[in-house]
Amino acid sequence: MTGLILCEPTELYNILNQVTKLSRLTEPNYLCLLDVRSKREYDESHVITALLVKKRAGEYLVPESVDLECVEYCVVYDNSTISLELTLKDDSSDDDSAAGGKHRTALGAAVECGRILTCLTRHPVLILRGGYERFSAMYHFFRTQKTIWMPQELDAFQPYPIEIMPGRIYLGNFKQACDPKIQKDLKINAHVNISMETGPFFVGDADKLLHIQIKDSLEANITPFLRHLCHFIDIHLELNSVILVFSTLGISRSCAAILAYLMHRNGQTLKRSWAYLKKCKNNMRPNRALVAQLSEWEKVVIGDIVTDIQNPPY
Repeated sequence: MTGLILCEPTELYNILNQVTKLSRLTEPNYLCLLDVRSKREYDESHVITALLVKKRAGEYLVPESVDLECVEYCVVYDNSTISLELTLKDDSSDDDSAAGGKHRTALGAAVECGRILTCLTRHPVLILRGGYERFSAMYHFFRTQKTIWMPQELDAFQPYPIEIMPGRIYLGNFKQACDPKIQKDLKINAHVNISMETGPFFVGDADKLLHIQIKDSLEANITPFLRHLCHFIDIHLELNSVILVFSTLGISRSCAAILAYLMHRNGQTLKRSWAYLKKCKNNMRPNRALVAQLSEWEKVVIGDIVTDIQNPPY
């Protein structure tokens, strides 16, 4: 039997946007996203790929189409649950409200359903903090009325950049950096381009574009640019900008840049920054030369080399 864990909206957003060669949503045992709201609410709109959990005689019915034991992520959401504990519910009618109202304690619907699912899963069941209301307010572009997803539609799904700092810093690839819809949806207004290519946005605007031209090779040297990189991002965070950091594939050079910034901003080790970024983006993989340079950057940031980069996972 597994347990329940509260899942932040940014975690679900990143789960939905993981990729290998294609979106990981194409993998049948990757994500089971369950909506325990009413059918009317589900039909009105829900999170992409979510399945409606039906209820019979007061009991939640697990969708037969999903083998929960094999699923990597099982995420459940209702309207607005923010706790795994009992919360105060308002059962009063209008007349009751005038007289002081009626209240009772109860589990959120997502928690109630999640407890049942813990008997069927190998991994903890994730309960979306704030439910659909909070997630859809943050990521309106992931709302849909679509209930059936064909394999070819999932193959064609275009993931969004990974969220590193909620609503502030995103990590992506060159294709995403050239997509005007993504720029609009995420309200991107500054780019850090770590590639040899030139994108279509902010060309010639040094205030909004930092272009670090290094090749995707073991000869690449990012060290001379790290202080400027961190200063550029710091300034834009102070200006309440939303920043997209990207490279050609979004796997090596841009990940190295994000790692360097996390170390700088939080005054933390490469190991800790690596673990955080790995949780956000499963397929991050800075090349060995960049990892060695990040090790030296660790010494600059915290005064010593602490992380042993000779051992996995580096």
